[in-house]
Order: sequence, then C-alpha cells, then structure tokens
Amino acid sequence: MSELNNIALKILSNGKGILAADESTGTMTKRLKAVNVESTQENRLLFRETLFSSEGMKKCIGGVILYDETIKQNSISKKTIPELISSSGAVPGIKVDTGAKILASSPNEKITEGLDGLRERLKEYYKLGARFTKWRAVYIISNDYPSKLSIYANAHALARYSALVQENGMVPIVEPEVLMDGEHSAEECFNKTSEVIKKCYEELIKHKVDLKGTILKPNMILPGSSSKNNIDSKKIAELTLKCLKGSVPSEVPGIAFLSGGQSEQEAAKNLNSINLINDTNFIMTYSYGRALQQSALKFWSKDIKNIKGTQDTFNHRAKMCSLASQGKWSEDIEKK
Repeated sequence: MSELNNIALKILSNGKGILAADESTGTMTKRLKAVNVESTQENRLLFRETLFSSEGMKKCIGGVILYDETIKQNSISKKTIPELISSSGAVPGIKVDTGAKILASSPNEKITEGLDGLRERLKEYYKLGARFTKWRAVYIISNDYPSKLSIYANAHALARYSALVQENGMVPIVEPEVLMDGEHSAEECFNKTSEVIKKCYEELIKHKVDLKGTILKPNMILPGSSSKNNIDSKKIAELTLKCLKGSVPSEVPGIAFLSGGQSEQEAAKNLNSINLINDTNFIMTYSYGRALQQSALKFWSKDIKNIKGTQDTFNHRAKMCSLASQGKWSEDIEKK
C-alpha cells in the first residue's frame, strides 16, 4: 500500500496537478462542435496529443485522466498514449465509471454505474499502463436534495469501486461532485457537501480502503450558478477549508479540486485563495478539465496544425494552475 501512497504523492506534489482529459466521445464531440471542428477519432487524438507532448505537461501535470478510447491509441511518434504521458513524468490514469443514470426511487437524482465487470476492466487498464483511476458521483442541491438515498447509494458505489481499484494496484480518485446548478447559497453548499463527503469516508473505511492510497476530487464550496448570493474568493476558500477539515480523514494525502463550471481564471483564483490560507496537511491542487483546456481548444480550432501555438496557450494555463496550487498566482501574473 505504500506504493499507492507514493503514486498519489507523485501525482499531486511539487506544484503539479491533474489534467482531466477523460471526456467521453459524446462530450468531446460537443466540445469540438462548439468550436467548429469535426469530431473524428483522429481530431480527438490530435488535440489531446498536442497537450500531452507540451512543456506544460513536464512542469505542471502530475497525472492525466484518460478515456477508454484514448488509453488504447498510439501517438504520432508511435508511442502508446500512456507511454507518451509517462515520458513527460506524469502518471497515466483512466475513468472507469460508465456514467450517471437515473436513481431508482428518486428519479430527479443520479447514481453512477459501472461496477459490473469492473475487476476485469481494471486488470486490462493496468496492463495498458494506468496507475490511477476516476469514478464520479453527482449530487444536486435543492430543498429536498441530495436525498439520503442518493448520498448513501453513491458513497457505497464509490467505496466498492475504490476497494477494487486498490486490489488491482492502482490509486482511486474519489469524486463526489455536488453540482453548482441551482439557486442555493454557499452555506447550503457547505452543509450538503460536508454530509456527502463524510458519508463517502464512512463507506470507504467500511470497505477497508487504505486512505493513504487515495485522492479526493471534490467541488469547492460555491453559491449556486443561479444564486444572487455572490461571495468573494477568500470566503470561498474559508468555507472550502472548513468543509474539508471537518469531513476528510487526515490519512488522505491530497485533494485535487474539480473546476465544476468555473471559468479558467476563477478556478485558478479560488485555488490560489485556498492555498494562501491552507492550514491542513493536505496537498491542495487541481484536477481540471475545461479550466485547463478551454483556451487551448479555442486557439487550436482556428488552425489544428498550429501545434506550437496551441501548446503555448496550454502551457500558460497549466502554469497558472501550478502557481495557484502553491499560493503563488496573481492577476498580474495571469495577464503577462
């Protein structure tokens, strides 16, 4: 199990974070259509490989979450994609859930599926080079939600997944995402997120998961996207730290936040604020998808052969996130 702890620390340490490049084919197709690029297998690979072979990868990215299609592909240089990622010093990872489906008995909520056949899939992904995995549970906030049923069912699934992943020699990312959608206040987000995370760890401990060989990927504590109760970055940081200190066991080596609909700059600014006042032993870093890729995708879409320009755009974004993970980001540096 100490090996799993070493993998987790390699992914999170030294100002590095995680590039979430695990968009399903359907999601990636929507992203490419939005910038008027045809979603072929070749184009999806070209964009991802452009990021994976950048300087920003070597300096700022400790792990990359891949999708099933991508982990099985070869790069232009004939290396497999996991080999390409490993050559930059990062750890290849893989999304292993099969998506959020309607929760029986609570049709407005979702349960994440994918446990059937997971042990066999994990063996295959390990052979392909994956050394960590991701499973995402989603929760909505309203007067009635998340329900006890949703909180329990998703925590149970996350725990079963985590135990199987560790059995197969990989680090599980535990991702309970309380969604930003809604009119709720930051205080409501704090209360619901605390309840969700506590239940996740109750289940992980019951399933004898070694917490030192896990990574938590939570949402920050934010008001709902339709809320009129805006709060500043310092307050977001204070509430987020209070939530995590009260919910996460001290054995967990680190926390890699999801961006959850924040803009690139918001995700950097809020992470920076968290690290300016981080008084825990947890590494606090990033596991961003759009908040690492969006600018690069827009630039790339204008000329998909302009590899250097796309990489320069990505390198800047990755550097901003890396600085934020160390409490060294500023708006002045952002604009340079």
